[in-house]
Amino acid sequence: MPRKSTHIPSTDTPLRIIPLGGVGEIGKNMYVFEYGDDIVVIDCGLMFPDEEMFGIDLVIPDITYLRDRRASVRAFLITHAHEDHVGGLPYILPEFPGVPVYASTLARGLLGNKVKEHKLHNNPLLSLEPGDELQIGPFGVVPFRIGHSIPDAMGIALRTPVGTVVHTGDFKFDHTPVDGKLSDFHILAKLGEEGVICLLSDSTRAENPGYTPSERTVGEAFREIMEPLDGRVIVATFASNIARVQQVLDAAASFDRQVTVIGRSMEQNFRIASDLGYLTYDAGRIVAKDRINDVPDSRLVICTTGAQGEPMAGLARMANRDHRFVEIRQGDTVIVSASPIPGNEEYVSRTIDNLFKAGANVYYHTIKRAHVSGHASQEELKLMLGLTKPKHFIPIHGEFRMQVQHGRLAIETGVAPENVFIIENGQPIEFLADGTARRAAPVPAGYVFVDGLSVGEVGEIVLRDRRALANDGMFMIVVTVDKQTGNVVGRPEIITRGFIHGTEYDRVIEAAVERVITSIQNPGDHISEIALLKVQIKDGVSRFLYEQTKRRPMVFPVVVEV
Repeated sequence: MPRKSTHIPSTDTPLRIIPLGGVGEIGKNMYVFEYGDDIVVIDCGLMFPDEEMFGIDLVIPDITYLRDRRASVRAFLITHAHEDHVGGLPYILPEFPGVPVYASTLARGLLGNKVKEHKLHNNPLLSLEPGDELQIGPFGVVPFRIGHSIPDAMGIALRTPVGTVVHTGDFKFDHTPVDGKLSDFHILAKLGEEGVICLLSDSTRAENPGYTPSERTVGEAFREIMEPLDGRVIVATFASNIARVQQVLDAAASFDRQVTVIGRSMEQNFRIASDLGYLTYDAGRIVAKDRINDVPDSRLVICTTGAQGEPMAGLARMANRDHRFVEIRQGDTVIVSASPIPGNEEYVSRTIDNLFKAGANVYYHTIKRAHVSGHASQEELKLMLGLTKPKHFIPIHGEFRMQVQHGRLAIETGVAPENVFIIENGQPIEFLADGTARRAAPVPAGYVFVDGLSVGEVGEIVLRDRRALANDGMFMIVVTVDKQTGNVVGRPEIITRGFIHGTEYDRVIEAAVERVITSIQNPGDHISEIALLKVQIKDGVSRFLYEQTKRRPMVFPVVVEV
């Protein structure tokens, strides 16, 4: 059960809404709702690193603010099971023992696996389904069904002492969803009639006019592509897109093809979704991955991961002839059923090139739309605003320009311009009982880097060093000095990595050795001060290398006393 609050706030206590991740960026969604001594958190996601974050595996939100108020955190509420909404839980939950996590059936199924993998046993995983109502301290929690690219996606309304807040989660209004479960327009309209003090809404496609097409159109595209083919069909999509997998199964059944599912996360999600009844198919149509060579090419569909060109995922390995079960060959047709996430375009292009080189025909995002977004376009965003009729509006889940566009849509639909808050992570907005809202002093909300087993130990300084090493390499100078006199003994030794090579190298190294010797001659009385010697060597050599090569490698002086 959620922990009870012992504190009764006075009527002038504000409701504070604080994004710790998810605004000004796509990923690591985490929104804090605080009233008096009670906090609930909606979502707890991660973000994948950009190419400048060398060696970083994942990025999670900075939870300094929550850690300082650990005793006030009552619950984590999950809108849906995508990594940018739940991926941070394994790293953050250990800080909050006993705090429950509320999620829908499929999200609990997928999270159950994470819990086992990361040995998290201190946080109960509790049911929260559309249509439930739940009281957590001063927060009345009202989840409602919404369309997205994963079943069971929800938005969450919070009834608070200062008014009702609606958080849409990731959404689109799909009027013909694959699972037949429509968005809950009734609850949204009812909340709008009662009065919504603030709407927080998904801005991912705020720049796109019109409506996002229905997921069902993808099934039609699959059938259209498959019908004339007599070779194998390989469909790559997100492992979490259960509705897309269902459409692969349906299209395969239409042409009497068998289906095999390949890729660790895809196989895992397929099993969980099947057990929970989210996928329907004839079990005799599924073939084990080690038996695919027994099935004629014209009767086989392979569903795999790697639509984002991830080097270790199924599709890239097939394209590189590095996959244990599938090698791409002449006559194969590959359908890449996803659009590249910003930053992944190069990986995706490389994978598609390799598939063509291996002899496959590839349908991808610029050739045929075998993919639709799970996010609302402008007309649906306006419909959400129209249904909920919020007094204040905070565009979330998008880069800054998307939030600005979404803010303009809100003003068009009647929200007062001064009531639209386009904010960055760590910027609290306070709502008072009289219906007014104001910005408060920002709280910490940076990046926390996960690198191997370390969480938060790699910071900006380490990353800066890694960038320098990647850009200009390293230059190590080993100097031996006499402990008594401080004179250089023998010749300084130089070791470089990733610096320069060839004929120029010998000349620069020779001159660098001379520079080292001159930079530590006659250094004064404090000759035995090793730290001073190192600084002199480093400064002298760094300046010299920049003059000679216009590069700034990391210079490591090592002084050995004998």
